Parts: sequence; C-alpha cells; structure tokens
Amino acid sequence: MKFKVVPPAPDSLDRLEAVWKGVPIVPDAEESCCARLMQDAAVPAQDEAKEWLTFCRALGLAEEGPRGYSRVRGAFDPDALATRFTEHVYAADEALAVLADADDPLAPDAVFDRLRDRVPAWERQRSTDWTETWTERTARILAWAALFGLAAERPNGYVSV
Repeated sequence: MKFKVVPPAPDSLDRLEAVWKGVPIVPDAEESCCARLMQDAAVPAQDEAKEWLTFCRALGLAEEGPRGYSRVRGAFDPDALATRFTEHVYAADEALAVLADADDPLAPDAVFDRLRDRVPAWERQRSTDWTETWTERTARILAWAALFGLAAERPNGYVSV
C-alpha cells in the first residue's frame, strides 16, 4: 500500500521520533491518537496530527487495527525508515529516480513536471489547484528524502546521493 500524505519535513529526525513516541502503544481511536500527538508531541492542530499519524503508518512506525491506531514497537531505525519511505510513500521512488537521471540539481517544481503524468486522473478532477497541491507534495517528498539521506539539497534544487 502506498500513502500520499506527507507532512512538512522537520529539521531533524528527532521530530519524527518524538511523534512516533506520541502514538499510543495500546490501540486507540484516531481522534484520541490525534489529541495525544497534539499534547505529547506538540503537534499544533488535529489535521496535522492526522497527517503525522498516516505518515507514521507509511513508515511502519504505527499501525491501524480494529481497535484503532497504535505505535509499532522496536527501535527507531533511520535506515529502515528510508527504505519504507521509498516503498510506501506515493511517488517517492519516482521522485528519486528523476533526481538520479538529472545532470543538474532540480527544484521541486521541475521534479513535479517530470512526475505530472503519475498523478491519478481522479486527483486531477477533484480540484482545480491539483498542480499546486502536487507540487507542494513533491517538495515535501524531496525534503524528507534529504532528511533520510536519499537526496541532498543544494542552493538551486535537489540532487541524488
């Protein structure tokens, strides 16, 4: 399963680890989990907490079961997170492939232009500003890729590492 939700990348993986620790070990309803993330991990709004919860699922840090969401136990392993990111975040592997094929650094909008055809038709029809939404999503993917050590940010864009 691939997830489309990508919160803004923080300055360090410490923030992701704090959010992960904020997800309850005992399964709980989404609303309660979001409230806990807001309280324990200083996530400012419920919508943002939902984004983080979904992103944690994509990275294998949280899971959803019949009783709600819960934290996946185990070590917080950045190398494993990078692999899960490329495997479970929609368009992450494609964005990295675009960077790998580029001769020069690429800005997020240039990467999006090369991924434009990967946006599902129903997403394009859902909103008139879908290009803006997906350009922002691409920028977030690239920022997370840099945080995971899969890409590097340069003054004029991103490069593959």
